[in-house]
Amino acid sequence: MSPPIVIYVPRDAAALAMDADTVARDIERIADERGLPVQIVRNGSRGLLWLEPLVEIGTPQGRIAYGPVQPEDLAGLFDAGWLADGAHPLRLGPTEEIPYLKHQERLTFARVGVTDPLSLQDYAAHGGLQGLKRALAMEPGQIIDELVTSGLRGRGGAAFPTGIKWKTVAAASASRKYIVCNADEGDSGTFADRLLMEGDPYVLIEGMTIAGLAVGATYGYIYVRSEYPQAIDTLEAAIVRARSVGWLGGDVHGSGRRFDLEVRVGAGAYICGEETSLLGSIEGRRGVVRAKPPLPAVSGLFGKPTVINNVISLATVPIILAKGAAYYRDYGVGRSHGTLPFQLAGNLKHGGLVEKAFGLTLRDLLYGFGGGSASGRPLRAVQVGGPLGAYLPESQWDVPLDYEAYVQISAMIGHGGLVAFDDTVDMARMARYAMEFCAIESCGKCTPCRIGSTRGVETIDKIAAGGPARAQQVHLLRDLCDTMMAGSLCALGGMAPYPVLSALNHFPQDFGIESSQPAAHAA
Repeated sequence: MSPPIVIYVPRDAAALAMDADTVARDIERIADERGLPVQIVRNGSRGLLWLEPLVEIGTPQGRIAYGPVQPEDLAGLFDAGWLADGAHPLRLGPTEEIPYLKHQERLTFARVGVTDPLSLQDYAAHGGLQGLKRALAMEPGQIIDELVTSGLRGRGGAAFPTGIKWKTVAAASASRKYIVCNADEGDSGTFADRLLMEGDPYVLIEGMTIAGLAVGATYGYIYVRSEYPQAIDTLEAAIVRARSVGWLGGDVHGSGRRFDLEVRVGAGAYICGEETSLLGSIEGRRGVVRAKPPLPAVSGLFGKPTVINNVISLATVPIILAKGAAYYRDYGVGRSHGTLPFQLAGNLKHGGLVEKAFGLTLRDLLYGFGGGSASGRPLRAVQVGGPLGAYLPESQWDVPLDYEAYVQISAMIGHGGLVAFDDTVDMARMARYAMEFCAIESCGKCTPCRIGSTRGVETIDKIAAGGPARAQQVHLLRDLCDTMMAGSLCALGGMAPYPVLSALNHFPQDFGIESSQPAAHAA
């Protein structure tokens, strides 16, 4: 009997939302009725979200993609002989040759969408564990030096050098240390953490284990928001399997070294994406920002030295250790080394994930990958970096995506999320939404954020209402934003003015004013 044909059907949340479970079940049923031996593999998403469910057929020449596949398409696909690379309107050709994928640099996401997320054998066969094996043969200081040399910076938004943070924790003297993964992905238009946790959980486990070896930590926590049930289930299943074969526990890979971890589920408060609030939540307390110092690297979880990194930061560590610091460092531009998974959302034809080296532009992403607006109308503005990111007009879409270049235009790359808007958008309403978001999500610890955001909403409403006092209200709004940026305890209050001021500066007509204020106020 001939071996079964392998068919890959994503189990990612985006594919599930588009009926991937039904597609997988119906493929098995129809194949059984027709006497065709098949094996279904539930992989992660390739990140081409407009094509989900993206079904792939394993052939001797490689995987052939079809999508988006719905249950009603299956009879026709089988009739067309899709298991033997038959022609069909949904056929996209060899998966790796799809331009959206072919023109990426997939380092951190190399296995996502390729492997069975929970298969230990698949993970190892596709390059997994190489970084950890090398780390086990190194001294802790050598691991950290490798990370410093790579130039990896925090991918959660702050862009702080990861190796420096690890060095601080390693130098701290304590009876116990912790590794905490911030998987509280709450920014609008972001989904890279979810795609990775659902599509390649072992790379996150490996990265956290390497971090533990480097700083002397023996336990870790992955803090995931409750809105990610598939990611939580996948992580928990992966941890159980990793522990069962000695990848976690008291004797990691027979090295005599200890490291274990668990998943903690957050209730979905946006403020718990801030590291000190997150620590408080893990400790069982309300998520409220703590004043710093002391830094978490010195006194963090349960008062112990703690490494806190984002999912993408930790998941990138294994490839740095496996390939060497220079390999990773040579991607990117300036001080922005390596790659970043950019997430395309909003009014775009082709929303999805694009992992590219730093240095490309928004225009490259919006048109080269995103295909322009889904509405067919001209794009007008793009918010980069989540709900606290600036709204960028077309005049700034050719600035290289580089941390320092974006600071120069009072913007931030953040977690790599992009939300695009066409020319029907009302930027005054978007500015109000940004300020209202801050008011709703504020933990209330500091006055500039708690009161400033509420007064900001009121002031924007007064500007929108017009009247002879409009110019005075615009001046008041700018002063209020200055106070929030300078006086807030954390980035929620400190960065909420970015979208407000950028909308005011670049789209003044939407506020009923003739022009933006002097450059001294620019955002």
